[in-house]
Amino acid sequence: MALGQVTVDNLNLGQGPVSEIERYFLFIGPAGKNVGQILPLNTDSDLDAELGVPASDLKTQITAARLNGGQRWACVAAPIGAEGKWDEALEKAQQQGYSVEAVVITKPVTAAVELSAMHDAAIALNNTYGRRVFVMASAPGVTAEQTWAQYVSERKALLANLAAPRVLVVPQLHGNDLGVLAGRLANASVSIADSPMRVATGAVLGLGPVPIDGDKVPLTSAVRSELDRARYSVSQTYPDYPGVYWGDGNMLDTAGSDFQVVEYLRITDKAARQIRPLLIRRVADRRLNNTPNSMAVNTNQLMAPLRAMAKSTTFAGQVFPGDIEPPKDGDLVLTWLTKTKVAAYIKLKPHNCPKDLTANIALDLSTDQTE
Repeated sequence: MALGQVTVDNLNLGQGPVSEIERYFLFIGPAGKNVGQILPLNTDSDLDAELGVPASDLKTQITAARLNGGQRWACVAAPIGAEGKWDEALEKAQQQGYSVEAVVITKPVTAAVELSAMHDAAIALNNTYGRRVFVMASAPGVTAEQTWAQYVSERKALLANLAAPRVLVVPQLHGNDLGVLAGRLANASVSIADSPMRVATGAVLGLGPVPIDGDKVPLTSAVRSELDRARYSVSQTYPDYPGVYWGDGNMLDTAGSDFQVVEYLRITDKAARQIRPLLIRRVADRRLNNTPNSMAVNTNQLMAPLRAMAKSTTFAGQVFPGDIEPPKDGDLVLTWLTKTKVAAYIKLKPHNCPKDLTANIALDLSTDQTE
């Protein structure tokens, strides 16, 4: 004997969106107020009230970032004392649950070991919290006693033989270069797949005065080129073209690496952040198994973030491409290593991007023949 029963359950198929943290940066540096606090800021924030009325390194960079970051700009600030430690502020922000795309450390570094420590901290965040970040650091600008030759030599020595793939270094030539680049990278009007070099993004805003060296020589394009070759990220100009723009966002990666520019690292990190929650949901879920149907279904579901990143828009006859090229069959492969271990291999393909353009012009001196 039995009684009839009816039960209706809601099935959570894990089809919802994953919160994006791209363009949300953590700024750490000396300031005159709220030392030791973690401060969410946006375009409406009163920086004098939050960071103190006197000028400070942190406020200078955040001011430049906000100006270049567009209407949706927002960040987190962690003011520290003049002798405060950035790593302690970074850890405090993590413990309070702030997940960011990049960490901007405003106090200029003077030794390579400091940059190595920043890279180690970025790796530790991934190992401990599963959070992927890159670090934006700064180097001092030219002093009143240095010539440009002496300055370039000093800057090249700082990065010589250094491998720190998750660190980007900006020389503070104009005093607020780091903030300008941070804002440019955080601007929501352009894709994270875009290089800060992109001229169509517009000229940089609020860059400090043109620096001069000890011989009263203004900053030249030759100095910028040497710093770029040394893997610094610097501003640039084009003769007879108005405005100041930017060069590549150079990462301190090794020659031949895939991640020598920031946009390649950003799209890879974004894909990893989107796919990680999908993998977590599949822990001990037997719907992911080695049957053909399960492998096909799960491969398709795990490729959803890649398809979303590849989505383009056509408007007024122009195609605005997505972050990556559309994924193809075989770009995501699931492999069972044991009865309980599965590995996913995922391939992203960035769009081609012109950074070195050449026009070859020829004359046509032929005579038109009329009949």
